[in-house]
Amino acid sequence: MPERHVRVASGSGLHARPAALLVRAAGRAPVPVTIARTGGDPVDARSILAVLGLGACHGDEVVLAADGDGAQAVIDELAALLSRDLDVDPAGS
Repeated sequence: MPERHVRVASGSGLHARPAALLVRAAGRAPVPVTIARTGGDPVDARSILAVLGLGACHGDEVVLAADGDGAQAVIDELAALLSRDLDVDPAGS
């Protein structure tokens, strides 16, 4: 199962807006995706409550994992999203 470690770039961490953008992107993925704080238990990246429950702050390292066809591409897309400050760049452009 591919996985990738990434630091949360959003200044306020994975609060409402960044978490919602991540959940929306994960929901479009053709494979199940999980996210965890390093050393923590993985949660469903498609669940807003689960992602908010991580309590990930700016600079925290999280682990994205996915399984199935196209998993690496999904992880790369989500990692790129988390690597941007989504408070400043909410559209991810």
